[in-house]
Amino acid sequence: MTTTKETTNTLETNKGETTTTSNETAPKKGSQFDSIVSMRDLLECGVHFGHQTKRWNPKMKPYIFTSRNGIHVIDLQQTLKLLKNAYYFVYNVCRNNGSIMFVGTKKQALEAIEDEATKCSMPYVNHRWLGGTLTNNQTLVKSVQKLKKYEKMKDDGIFETLGKKESAKILKKYERLSYYLNGIKHMGSLPSAVFIVDIKKEHLALKEAQRLNIPVIALVDTNVNPENITYPIPANDDAIRAIRLLCSVMRKAVTNGQENPIVHQQNQDTEKKDSEKTSAAETKKDGSKTSPDKKTNDTPSTSKKATPAPSKEKETTANIAPDKASTNKEEKAPKKEASVKKAATSESKSSEKGDKS
Repeated sequence: MTTTKETTNTLETNKGETTTTSNETAPKKGSQFDSIVSMRDLLECGVHFGHQTKRWNPKMKPYIFTSRNGIHVIDLQQTLKLLKNAYYFVYNVCRNNGSIMFVGTKKQALEAIEDEATKCSMPYVNHRWLGGTLTNNQTLVKSVQKLKKYEKMKDDGIFETLGKKESAKILKKYERLSYYLNGIKHMGSLPSAVFIVDIKKEHLALKEAQRLNIPVIALVDTNVNPENITYPIPANDDAIRAIRLLCSVMRKAVTNGQENPIVHQQNQDTEKKDSEKTSAAETKKDGSKTSPDKKTNDTPSTSKKATPAPSKEKETTANIAPDKASTNKEEKAPKKEASVKKAATSESKSSEKGDKS
């Protein structure tokens, strides 16, 4: 009993130390995150309690504030800072119509995971992680279809019409599938990110997400390795109140992102652009209606200017034609003179022959 009292007293002093230094990295006043969670909320829920010092992982040293009576105390300044980064990441993912899968199968996280995930209509796994939930999604879809088929049969009252033995077998299969797949049956595709409560227990979910390059948001206690986590949140992953608080922060990030989607803003922008294009087209049409008059006025002038060109060409051809005719006459004249000379010489020769005879 004395040891427990000593630990509580030391932790109370540690709380005072963290509260005095929390003003350095606190978010700005009036921000969305500041209205959701504060340093006092984290302290009241026991988020700063870690594991025993002998069970720690040395890679968690940057996130540890001190150790008191063999128990590590997590630095809540860094917890608040990293929780803020994870919050805005989830917020932006859900604004882009993304989905977050909540994973937590330990007893302390069963109810919190189911309640917060159902409030924001997100898929969750809170019993046992089935191997291949992410990497072998095709077979999972088949089992989900089978579950929906059994649900429809139950709603229609087909189980009552079957025999006792056959209905008992189908009910057993239905209960088993609903136990493991109840939180995933509405998941249409792979999630955009995965939120994990205890990465040491949910190592299969972590490996599958890393294999598919899916971002991981996880609570990291003092006994785990935070290096492979996309958005680590140093926090106590064993206390029910701490788990519920951090799950509620993620749920609020999802709901706030869904309420302010980017797609809606893009649609508004496209509508504005379309309206601008239509107005520009209308103005062009109005301008085209007035432009034909200008063209009709301009065409005669252009035709008048264009008509002199053929006359010049005719003049040039006319000037060239007589030259060609004169050259042809000059060429023909010597030929005629030569023929006349030949005829005269032939006549003279014939006359000379007649005289001789």
